[in-house]
This record gives sequence, structure tokens and C-alpha cells, in this order.
Amino acid sequence: MIDLDDIDRAILRALVRDATQTAVAISGRIGLSQPATWRRIKRLRDAGILVGQRVSLDAAKLGFGVTVFLGIKLATKGRVSLDDFERAVTAIPEVQLVEHVLGLYDYRLRVVARDLADFERVLRRRVMTLPGVGDVEANVLLSEERRPGPL
Repeated sequence: MIDLDDIDRAILRALVRDATQTAVAISGRIGLSQPATWRRIKRLRDAGILVGQRVSLDAAKLGFGVTVFLGIKLATKGRVSLDDFERAVTAIPEVQLVEHVLGLYDYRLRVVARDLADFERVLRRRVMTLPGVGDVEANVLLSEERRPGPL
């Protein structure tokens, strides 16, 4: 782990807002020269703090108007059960995120669907037929506020 100063945090905030920004654009915003900004970005990448570049898609504009968070409790637990479940759930295209969690449920899924009828189809035909699925709890997303993280 490397020590991050205020300039490093400003660079990270800028990249979280728009990862396609150049070092020149970022340097102008934070008041640092372009070469110094580029060196800091490289150091953050080399340290593993900056990992890849991601594109965020607007699910609603792509026709997926419903987002549901599912809590999944497996009926059986063991290494084979977890591996089988993870392999099967990651093959479902509507499942956007799979988190193995500690607490009431074993997994938390983020599922997108065109509408509630489409979600019901995904739930019945895909999720409920996964290996080891026991209890399932669904929470429909009403609104979302994105934050850049703890910077």
C-alpha cells in the first residue's frame, strides 16, 4: 500500500468521474504539470490502485428498466456448492454483479430486466434453477446515487 496525498486523491477523483481524461486535462484541473501528473497516474497503476478502465452503461437506455437486488441463501454450503453456484450464476446475462457476502445471505446479485414480467421470468427460469439455491429475497431499486468512493 502506498501513501496517498491530496494530489493523488484529486487525480483518483478525476479519473473516477471520467477515466478517459488525459493527463493534460487532469493536470489543468489539479494545478500540477502534465509530466508530474502522468508519473503519479503511472505510480497509482503500478501500485494496483488504478485497475483497468471501465465503461458504465445506462441500463434503462438499453431497454432494461428494472434493477433488482437479490439476496441468495444456499441450501447447502461447501466448496463444491459455492463453485457450482458461482459458475452457473455468472453465465446469466441479466446478472450484472455477483457478491459473496457474510450475513443473512450467502450472495447478493444485481439483476437487470426489461420490466417486472421479464424479471419474473429471469427469477423463475434462471435464478431459482441454479445449483444449491435455497432462500431468495428481492429488493427492487427505486433510485440510485453514485458516489466516487472513499477519497
